[in-house]
Amino acid sequence: MSRIGRMPIAIPAGVTVTIAEDNKVTVKGPKGTLERVLPAEMTIKEEDGHIVVTRPSDLKKMKSLHGLTRTLIANMIHGVTEGYEKVLEVNGVGYRAAKQGKKLVLNLGYSHPVEMEDPEGIETVLDGQNKITVKGISKEKVGQYAAEIRDKRRPEPYKGKGIKYADEVIRRKVGKTGKK
Repeated sequence: MSRIGRMPIAIPAGVTVTIAEDNKVTVKGPKGTLERVLPAEMTIKEEDGHIVVTRPSDLKKMKSLHGLTRTLIANMIHGVTEGYEKVLEVNGVGYRAAKQGKKLVLNLGYSHPVEMEDPEGIETVLDGQNKITVKGISKEKVGQYAAEIRDKRRPEPYKGKGIKYADEVIRRKVGKTGKK
């Protein structure tokens, strides 16, 4: 049995979970609403304040879908109650981030500023000029947008310049040494 898949998911107060046909799960909470169509093979049931996911057989594909389905529902519930956030840091001389309405403007040493529009349901908050916090209720969208921001200038291994996650450790390299 899948250790993760068989764990029941507790539904917190103020959250409603609706399971429609074709395993379309809608989660409503204080922060908003998320919906997702999950694999049709899995059986998703609500039993006394918990959600239980069961699989039809022990095929390898069903085993992997079992844990995935349970985790996706758990992430949706976490998202509408607490939300998700990722913190990015901009490091480098002259590198900075600014906010113009819903646009995030990044100066990253290119000949032009890089402008990024906040996607639907995602919000970016600046803390000073070099800390960007990406917030939202969908774990997938928050992670994707944070990765897109980081991709504009990845951290380099010599001076550590670029955009990195706050909890990321950059493997540093030793630069060239002059001939004597």
